[in-house]
Amino acid sequence: MRACVIGAGLSGLAATYALKNRGIEVVCLEKAPGIGGIWRQPQAGERGPGYLSLHLNTAKQLTGYTDFPMPDSYPLYPRHSDVAAYLGSFARWTGVLEHVELRTEVLSVQLHADSTWTVLNCHAHGAVASRRFEHVIVASGHHAEPALPDPLPPGSDAFAGTILHSLDYRQGSDFAGQRAVVVGLGASAVDIAADLSRHAAYTVLSVRRGLHIVPKQLFGTSVDEIAEASWWNAMSFSEQRRFVEQALLVARGSLADYGLPEPDHPIFSSPVTISDEILSRIRHGAVTPKPAIARFEGRRVVFTDGTSVEADIVVYCTGFRMAFPFLPPGCPTGRDGAVELYRRVVAPDRPGLYFIGLVRPVGAITRLVEAQSQWVTRIVAGEATLPSQDVMRAEITAYLDVIAERYGSAQGASIQVDVGPYLRELREMINV
Repeated sequence: MRACVIGAGLSGLAATYALKNRGIEVVCLEKAPGIGGIWRQPQAGERGPGYLSLHLNTAKQLTGYTDFPMPDSYPLYPRHSDVAAYLGSFARWTGVLEHVELRTEVLSVQLHADSTWTVLNCHAHGAVASRRFEHVIVASGHHAEPALPDPLPPGSDAFAGTILHSLDYRQGSDFAGQRAVVVGLGASAVDIAADLSRHAAYTVLSVRRGLHIVPKQLFGTSVDEIAEASWWNAMSFSEQRRFVEQALLVARGSLADYGLPEPDHPIFSSPVTISDEILSRIRHGAVTPKPAIARFEGRRVVFTDGTSVEADIVVYCTGFRMAFPFLPPGCPTGRDGAVELYRRVVAPDRPGLYFIGLVRPVGAITRLVEAQSQWVTRIVAGEATLPSQDVMRAEITAYLDVIAERYGSAQGASIQVDVGPYLRELREMINV
């Protein structure tokens, strides 16, 4: 067969649609019993990064596919079940669903000397199948393995309460009346803390390092719409940074006023946290900020400032490690853990292997995965060619140097992209 897409979430459906639309033979393999990825998991009761209070942080008009907008009846920021239903409607409307094999887990992907790939997969009934493809497109996301502090604070092994990762969190009512501590300040941390605060006896938010918290809208406009606006992209990076810093002072003031640590870095030097809710919950006394956890003592959680609280549950919202166990070792990451892909899509030394959606934008990802899919489709169709491996590696090195200077060398930093410039870059390659 010509092409295999791994994963039937938002990115995988976009890739399958682009290939199908060009008449390219394609199959999409999805290990879950349904399509939709993270958006279908909460309602299905499956273990995963999603939880029942999960909503979009990006506006529906930019998160929906270009050829199939989200319904007018949807709110600006739909909840997970709305997004899951929308993705199902898209798959049926486009005919993509006919190309999806559910309950099909990819076990391995192997490159051969003739530049074809063997994909070994296991079906729900246990049968293992092997198929040969010319191209493999990985669209399985990057929320793979839960990342916990290593080591956990002293005394955690004897903690009398429950310690879990956000991957195992479903809803706040599961912990009604309990005393909760949430660790982190990323998207899942602020969502889960706000959700718990409506059910728990009290909720503490433990924050080791300050992050920039950005509301979903500035001046009445969704921040993802701003990220794609022509006036925004006409600004220099320093002008963009200054604009947002001033806007945040107007919109929410200083984070120190909420009891949170001020970020030790300028905005856009690390991922931002988008939330309309957490600062309000703090202001209303429903969530209490605390510094990092120093140690556990029985059922007591002691913080680095010497204060402590009794806790029944501690939820670590400390992110995920990227993992692609079905791929050859070292792909797509190098020895330092950075993702090494030409134009954030192509594995330079593995012809025929591509990644869709392995990026982290400040804004909606849908336009990006659509453009990535269109470019890959042109490559598969023979309408676009790739440069030499040396040229691709040089581009990767130059990009990672810029990223490291701006964000540091953490693994997650290597997948950061600016929506406007990256979208222009992809569209230029599509139109060559």
